[in-house]
Amino acid sequence: MRPGAKRDTPTDLLVVGLGNPGAEYAGTRHNAGAEVVERLATRHGARLRAAKEQALAADVRIDGKRVAVAFPQTYMNESGRAVAALVRRYNLDDLSRLVVVHDELDLPLGRLQVKEGGGLAGHNGLKSIRDHLHTSDFLRVRIGIGKPPGRQQGVDHVLRRPTKAQRSELDIVVEEAADAVELIVSSGVAAAMTRYNRRPTDEEDEA
Repeated sequence: MRPGAKRDTPTDLLVVGLGNPGAEYAGTRHNAGAEVVERLATRHGARLRAAKEQALAADVRIDGKRVAVAFPQTYMNESGRAVAALVRRYNLDDLSRLVVVHDELDLPLGRLQVKEGGGLAGHNGLKSIRDHLHTSDFLRVRIGIGKPPGRQQGVDHVLRRPTKAQRSELDIVVEEAADAVELIVSSGVAAAMTRYNRRPTDEEDEA
């Protein structure tokens, strides 16, 4: 199928990883979601390519299902424009089959959470998606990047690259986020929530 062509039948899942386009933003905390869709494409033998929906996109097969992965090429606060166009391209009339992967200040670095709908925690990318889709009833895979240290502003924190030690921890959670998306595809969101929404203290209690 040529890039940007509209599907006659819906894809099983549309996975959008949020971030900012351009080399100057690569590797920043705010681009953690984009890194996840890049990993998913690579894992399943695909390459993200430019599409007319202002996004890099690829179609992959995961557990026998058709999954579209995409990285909007709008800036973060305009993510909704690309996502709305991708939803139309893939005939996604059920937004429970839209998964948005994004960085999350309210989760400690290294934590991962799968969420259905709910609040947006001030995330500008999510706000833009809600405004363009007129709903927040989509799935999220939230990647913890932690709060800014000291008096540093949140915008400075998310647009900076992590330290070497933080990068190692972020690399691990990016891989886990890709695993979480695959589990959503194969076993459903409830299974993914059960697996990944556990706090470290929960595991310690069972030890």
